[in-house]
Amino acid sequence: MSTERVNVYDAKTHFSRLLARAESGDEIVISRHGRPVARLVPYRPERQVRRPGLWRGQVTMAPDFDDFGAVDERAWYGK
Repeated sequence: MSTERVNVYDAKTHFSRLLARAESGDEIVISRHGRPVARLVPYRPERQVRRPGLWRGQVTMAPDFDDFGAVDERAWYGK
């Protein structure tokens, strides 16, 4: 990953090119009058921490939920 500084004018002029570079992992610092004001970085979605058992006691299944009848099984498997 590389970092490059560009001024606002160049960022507006070459925005599509800068987006493509950010997608590939580069970081672009956008500055106004020589002072950094923003960073253009690749998007990484926030991951939610999974907690096993969160729905415990809230979901039930019938004991025969996967019990095919002879007719249903033939229809399901195309026999």
